[in-house]
Amino acid sequence: MYAIIESGGKQYKVSSGDTVKVDKLSSEPGVTVTIEKVLLVVDGTRTVVGTPYITGAAVKAEVMGTEKAQKVLVYKKRARRVYEKIRGHRQQFTSVKITEVSFGG
Repeated sequence: MYAIIESGGKQYKVSSGDTVKVDKLSSEPGVTVTIEKVLLVVDGTRTVVGTPYITGAAVKAEVMGTEKAQKVLVYKKRARRVYEKIRGHRQQFTSVKITEVSFGG
């Protein structure tokens, strides 16, 4: 059984036991979170698609920790002018381990 969930405006294909990196959640490590924005559930014999979400479906996950991605450098320059700007950005994300995919209907 697997599901397509939405977290932070992005979609992830998850099944029980997977570890997924999602946009930063405001939860402490070790806490169990419930993701109710389930878009699709497939359980071997049938496929259920939500409009846009499936009522009664949920994915439970355990928060493993928060990390930062590699730094991305943004470089701006104007031609024939003395203008240069360099900015860096490190996106924060949370690693979650999927413990259960439940579907009520």
